[in-house]
Amino acid sequence: MTLLDAFGLTTVTLMLVFYTLEDRNNVYVLAFAGACVLGSGYGFVQGAWPFGIIEGVWAFVAVRRWKKLERSIAGIG
Repeated sequence: MTLLDAFGLTTVTLMLVFYTLEDRNNVYVLAFAGACVLGSGYGFVQGAWPFGIIEGVWAFVAVRRWKKLERSIAGIG
């Protein structure tokens, strides 16, 4: 296993863990978004640009979901 493979495995594992924990605290939604950004970077570096694009979209969606949750907690949205 190369260092790049280990990075990809770690990134996808973090995505799964943070996604599973999202119901516990909103910070895990943001952590999931961060893991998606790392996954996107992995996809581009590895040469799987469709994976990189999709993970980037997932990161965007997760950040939007996090912002919406934060507004609803603050009573704004």
